[in-house]
Amino acid sequence: MKTLDNLSLIAPCGMNCGICIAYLRYINKCPGCRGLDVTHSKCKQIKHCPTFENGRAQFCFECETFPCSRLKKLDERYQTKYNMSMIENLENIKKFGLNEFVANEKIRWKCPECGGTICVHKGYCHSCGKKKE
Repeated sequence: MKTLDNLSLIAPCGMNCGICIAYLRYINKCPGCRGLDVTHSKCKQIKHCPTFENGRAQFCFECETFPCSRLKKLDERYQTKYNMSMIENLENIKKFGLNEFVANEKIRWKCPECGGTICVHKGYCHSCGKKKE
């Protein structure tokens, strides 16, 4: 569960990289979208977004066009396929702060069986295989 405590695993788009299949499978190879530096993102979604040039922003909600069409498309796909909203995540980060958001994520994605992490993409615990309720 240490990965769910890591603030740097919350991507600018609102994705919690700690519950992503790529991160869970390749923990030693995938540093999450932000990498080791929380002020610079490696997120493909915002790679060419001027809001994030030169570290002017950390999250998409800081942009005057939030939510932009790219984020809306991504959010729609995640809501449909994975029952998770990045826009809702961003609104919660803005409203409650990053620390409280991460604390809630830790509860939301913790496996009730073994305490491992439930993968958003697969819908089951990465450690024991228990399906998310």
